[in-house]
Amino acid sequence: MPIVTIQVTREGSGPGRNSVTPEEKARLIAGTSQLLLDVLNKPLDATYVIIQEVELEDWGWGGLPTREFRKRRAAGKP
Repeated sequence: MPIVTIQVTREGSGPGRNSVTPEEKARLIAGTSQLLLDVLNKPLDATYVIIQEVELEDWGWGGLPTREFRKRRAAGKP
């Protein structure tokens, strides 16, 4: 029984959005389950997919809080 956890920031997948839509979550679940069926021959009804939305403040990237990393990257700084 595979268990897959997908973590995404709560900011959503587009400008002005503050979470992943139920439709997007359904597509993530279906696609992940299908991948495990195709690659590992795991039945769809034996696969669990957990989607966790995490506040942006709780993510780090490149040794910095994500907002600071993005700010520096946009400014062309290392």
